[in-house]
Amino acid sequence: MRDRDEDQPYIVIEREKGSNVGAFLLGALVGAGIALLFAPMSGEETQEEIKKRARKLLQQAEERVRAAQHELESRLDQARAGVQSRVDGVKGAVESGRQAAHDARADLEQRLEQSKAAYRAGIDAARGAPRAPGSPGASEPGA
Repeated sequence: MRDRDEDQPYIVIEREKGSNVGAFLLGALVGAGIALLFAPMSGEETQEEIKKRARKLLQQAEERVRAAQHELESRLDQARAGVQSRVDGVKGAVESGRQAAHDARADLEQRLEQSKAAYRAGIDAARGAPRAPGSPGASEPGA
């Protein structure tokens, strides 16, 4: 019979002592040697090609920066215009409110003056009109 432990999978962890720096350096040297053997151009030609590509990348980066700057300026101008229109709208609303309050006050003052005039006219009419018999304050004949 087999042990139950033999049926179970197991993992073995191995540890190597030392660093992999030597292997890295060996790989780097081999890669550099192969690159020199198969290089399609001389060193000067390769340097010129690298310079051309670097200039081209620099120009592309500058163009992208300019485009991004232009886009940001455009959006900033739009935002400023939006804020200004909102400010103008608020100013217009405030001015409309002030005008409405002024008109309402003028109307109220006019009605108040009309009410005072009607009150005075009523008092004057009451003082000058003969009182009906039997009304309070009316004098009785023969009294």
